[in-house]
Amino acid sequence: MITLQRISKRLGGRTLLEEVTVSFNQGNRYGLTGPNGCGKSTLLKMMMGLESPTSGSVSLPEKVGFLRQNIEDFQEEKVVNAVIAGNEILAKALAERDRLYEQEITDEVGMRLGELEEIIAEEGGYTADADAEILLEGMGVSTAFLEIPLKEIPLDKQFRVLLCQALFGNPQALILDEPTNHLDLESIGWLEKFLREYKGTLLVVSHDRHFLNAVTTHIADIDYETLIIYKGNYDEMVEAKTAVRARAEHENKAKEKKIAQLREFVAKFGAGSRASQVQSRVREMRRLAPLELKKSNIQRPYIRFTLPETSSGQVVFQIKHLAKSYGDKQVIENFETEIHRGEKIGVIGNNGAGKTTLLKMLTGQISPSLGEIVQGNGTVVGYFPQNHRDLVDTHSPLSIFDWLKEQKQGVYDQDIRGVLGKMLFSGEDAFKKVANLSGGELARLILGGITLMDPNVLVFDEPNNHLDLEAVSALGWALKEYPGTAIVATHDRDLLDQFSPSKLFVFEEGRLSIFPGSLQDYLQAQN
Repeated sequence: MITLQRISKRLGGRTLLEEVTVSFNQGNRYGLTGPNGCGKSTLLKMMMGLESPTSGSVSLPEKVGFLRQNIEDFQEEKVVNAVIAGNEILAKALAERDRLYEQEITDEVGMRLGELEEIIAEEGGYTADADAEILLEGMGVSTAFLEIPLKEIPLDKQFRVLLCQALFGNPQALILDEPTNHLDLESIGWLEKFLREYKGTLLVVSHDRHFLNAVTTHIADIDYETLIIYKGNYDEMVEAKTAVRARAEHENKAKEKKIAQLREFVAKFGAGSRASQVQSRVREMRRLAPLELKKSNIQRPYIRFTLPETSSGQVVFQIKHLAKSYGDKQVIENFETEIHRGEKIGVIGNNGAGKTTLLKMLTGQISPSLGEIVQGNGTVVGYFPQNHRDLVDTHSPLSIFDWLKEQKQGVYDQDIRGVLGKMLFSGEDAFKKVANLSGGELARLILGGITLMDPNVLVFDEPNNHLDLEAVSALGWALKEYPGTAIVATHDRDLLDQFSPSKLFVFEEGRLSIFPGSLQDYLQAQN
């Protein structure tokens, strides 16, 4: 069980949490939700003692698995040892045992070795390598990497190793911040099954709606400067929360109507002979005073992509004998197809397989090794890169207003103001510097810039990264309603389902192929 006792957290003049007391019980799986900046990651850090609350205390079980982001601390460790480090007691015992075996074996050293062997046995140390290997295989990390230093394997695999580290050693509680980042669809499916079978207390932050719905039994929602527990998954929480808010607003309106009637009576007879009745109604008015409803911090941006006056040609991209390699690694080989006006295409595959490479070649960011991509007449491309820095200079002194103004020649100031409002930038936010934006704000700024362009082709590479759940939902709706051509690479199954592509570009087993159907069709065909 994890218990928060009267936790408050303030940053500057802003209150994130106020006097929160709550328990997360064993056997329950909680999704921690709330918009970007509400304090989700801050709360997890306070639980793990990495950040201090303004007031209050946290109680944790003895063994807690925590998804860390400190890859640099394990760069020299072998992959298998980096995973075993998730059980701190075992890792320390193994390290001390190895050191002692390098010394002369005295009676004292022998006694200590005996004690260490007992600890290692109790902590499952004799099956630790095999247990670590099972986790790594599930996460798509090859067993060939087991004895290799962490720094020598691909970066996305390093993040997966840290996730295995959090899961290792049968912890009594798991605290995971965005565990599906850097995972492909197959690994996400494995993690979902693992977590559904987990018997401890799970607390997870994720922007993947499908993942939250598949894994959670409860939602812990940060809103109104507090934390409210809802039973059920994310979709059930949204339904319950909306109903509670609507009911409270309805009750307030009914009270206001009744108070108006009472006020009319008081005004009419206040100076007359019905003083007792007037006083009774005054008391009733006080009793009926509507509850002050705090403003919810859940906001959804309004995203809509419109077409320019000039449409693209019937063939948007013609891809001829396309090949791309990096050194000895062949990413794409002899790929041919045509992308037609109005097509919706999803791009799926493991990290590092070539999705970003393909999209960068489509948008002219990089050149193919062989073959060519011919862009159709009248094509206006709106590009959302996976790495936001490919599009936005995050060291720029520009304000977000000035950055948007650069995206379209002759754009009116009121149009920019309109885009900023739709992307949840209000008032003085227009003067925020691009360099000071969070990941979520930067993603919304890029989307705002694309809406100004009126593109007839969208090429989006993992656009859901850094967006909160409501923003991802708004983006999915916008892509579905978009009448132009859209090519979207993402691991977010909910976004793909909402986007509803008619075909998929699939990177699988070292080759790029075309699947004529939706993600659901593809997954069914795989079974």
